[in-house]
Amino acid sequence: MTTFGTFVSGRRKQLGISQKDLAGMILREEDGVAISPQYLNDIEKDRRQPTSDHMVEQFAKVLRSDADYLYFLAGVLPADIRNKAMTPEAVVERFKAFRKS
Repeated sequence: MTTFGTFVSGRRKQLGISQKDLAGMILREEDGVAISPQYLNDIEKDRRQPTSDHMVEQFAKVLRSDADYLYFLAGVLPADIRNKAMTPEAVVERFKAFRKS
């Protein structure tokens, strides 16, 4: 089963990027500081998850991957979906439709 971490690790290696270099390209939204190589290692080993939409989007851009797929692997809904005002019934209906496809 592919996880966010295994995808990031595999894609990073496929693109020939070191952990240190990739960590330097992923900035935290709150302060604009790059994540540490240890933090990236924790993500790749599935000990941590990205902490924001901003971080997921950066991984997608740097790894030349679709952000929606990375959101799926991280187990989070993108903000544009998450922030829609939906009734509980509408949410359940959409999940059922997703499961059918």
